[in-house]
Amino acid sequence: MDQEIQETVEAILGKDVKVIDCEKKSSIKEEEVLLVNGCPVTLDGDDGAAIKDALLRGNIPNCHSLNQILVRVGILKAPVKLETNLSVKSNVVTREEVTVAKGGQVVDERSRETKEDNFYTSNTSEIWEPVRIVTNDASEFVTRNLNTKHDENCEKSSKNSDKSSVSDSCCSSSSKPHCSRTSTPPKYQETRMSSVSQKFSSDAEDKTDFIYSKHTVNDNAPRELPLHILPLKSSLKSMSVSNNSNLEYRNGVLHSGTLDALIDLLIPTCDYYPDKKFVFAFILTSRLFIQPDELLGKIISLCDAQQNFSNRSSQNKEKLMLFMPRMIQFMGDWIDSFPYDFRNDEVMAHVRSVTQKCVNINPDLLPQVSTMLRNLLQCLTNLEHYEEFLQEVNHNSIKHSVDVLPPGNIMELCPDAKILAQHLCHIELERLSFIGPEEFVEAFARENSHSKASAKGPKKTQNLESYVQWFNRLSYFVGSEICKHIKKKVRVKVIEYWVEVARESFNIGNFNSLMAIIAGLNLSPVARLKKTWAKVPSAKFSILEHQMNPTSNFSSYRSTLKAAMWRSTGNNVRQQCLVIPFFSLLIKDIYFLNEGCANRLPNGHINFEKFWQLAHQISEFIEWKRTVCPFPKDLHIITFLQASPILSEKALSMASFDCEPPENSQEKEQYKSLK
Repeated sequence: MDQEIQETVEAILGKDVKVIDCEKKSSIKEEEVLLVNGCPVTLDGDDGAAIKDALLRGNIPNCHSLNQILVRVGILKAPVKLETNLSVKSNVVTREEVTVAKGGQVVDERSRETKEDNFYTSNTSEIWEPVRIVTNDASEFVTRNLNTKHDENCEKSSKNSDKSSVSDSCCSSSSKPHCSRTSTPPKYQETRMSSVSQKFSSDAEDKTDFIYSKHTVNDNAPRELPLHILPLKSSLKSMSVSNNSNLEYRNGVLHSGTLDALIDLLIPTCDYYPDKKFVFAFILTSRLFIQPDELLGKIISLCDAQQNFSNRSSQNKEKLMLFMPRMIQFMGDWIDSFPYDFRNDEVMAHVRSVTQKCVNINPDLLPQVSTMLRNLLQCLTNLEHYEEFLQEVNHNSIKHSVDVLPPGNIMELCPDAKILAQHLCHIELERLSFIGPEEFVEAFARENSHSKASAKGPKKTQNLESYVQWFNRLSYFVGSEICKHIKKKVRVKVIEYWVEVARESFNIGNFNSLMAIIAGLNLSPVARLKKTWAKVPSAKFSILEHQMNPTSNFSSYRSTLKAAMWRSTGNNVRQQCLVIPFFSLLIKDIYFLNEGCANRLPNGHINFEKFWQLAHQISEFIEWKRTVCPFPKDLHIITFLQASPILSEKALSMASFDCEPPENSQEKEQYKSLK
């Protein structure tokens, strides 16, 4: 007789009860649900079918269908009535003056002033939908009452005044009067009033301090557009090139070109500055063909050849005075986007040389140059501190036995799964913030035998690799927290706790931690604990696994990511602006884009269309990593998650067999090999 059955019967009927026979019954109910803030919503009816069809096709469902489902199950509150009143009052004062002069003397002067008042009001009553929705039957909810009061001359008579002053002398027929008329510009007074029938309260911004402060390197550099709206098409200024065959445009968009011709487009002049989106895309991806120090040296040489830095004649110096601010702006844009390039001594030698020349020619640039270099130094210092921190927390963090693990667990330190999910966001965003955008290209370049970066220079992808290691650490941290407990009831509680943390991570938009937790729960030493899993409710975990299912190139996850990005766009609630992607899949997508960038076209041109696509993908990543975590932070929890020891793969397997002995021949062989 099964020991668990005997224990269950004795717990109900008392000790020394003999079980003669036992019958187990199980029923399985399957239904398709949509997980919204952790609440399962059944997909039924026409709206449910439309949502399901959109998700299967990898599209974002229609907002109207989503709202109907959410209102039906009570998750979304009823639409809010919004009333808006607009009042505009305008006053137009016109003053007319006529002057008659004879022989330079004023003989007659008259003036007239008129005042015109206009008053405009509008009242709007409509239904405000919390989710962006355009309803087909909006006319049922919206009523507009527009009243316009237009009093053109309501006070005209009271304000009209004629002022005349006539001299006693007479005007002869030969006099030539000089007349002038002046009018004062209209004066407008606008008043706006609005009232909302239901008030909304938003949480005050919760400013949190990261372990290391972040600095925008080029604070003074002008910015035309933020990187996150980088288009796939270029808006480059037209520029004559010495050899037009070296550049190819399609429908006015730069499609390809030789390396030298593309570098020519990058060179600023007195009356031209390259498009910032082009600068970002080219500096990011050109390292597949030329090292940053070589590129910067070539740009400075070309600028010197064009502007003749050594010629200090008055005519050329005037031209250099106009050019040098452009050069400093270009350096600032490079430093702002790719500060880690300037850890290279050769790059910094170029920077010191060109900035010194710029300041010698135009001393007014000294404050801007000083600020730029000071911020760069602060950024690189923060990076060094961060790398030292990683070495410290990773030192001796892997243990080979449960016995040497320190006492305590994460559930005692942070009993609330939601709070732990918020702290995982802190760690994710901090580690993301230190990844340079160029590291994605450098990682591919070192593996590509045709790339110049593969054979030269030190490793430049430490931060990217550290973030990948964090994913693996979190997975093994989950496994260690489960397998270090001998008692089955405790293991069940720990598994339920981590499933809840995964669910909260999903709701926040932290897909990287979500996937790491799922991977930890699916580690072989954890997954084999059948008796433990039998006591765990599987519904929530199954839904999360479905969201991150790798089939169809992670189609479910990609649809969810699109929805999260849509939610974060224009959302004023900071907690709903977070998007932390599944990083391994992001690297995979960027890897294939890198392949397209690295391969030249048959005519030898560089495929700049691929450059645009890669830059667009990286700019999205930059927008995600710049997000400030809005949740409160406990350094004890942060430290425990990052620095507490975890079990090695062998020790984790051994701990699993200590929890539940091997059952089949394969597990028994594995157990023997571990001893």
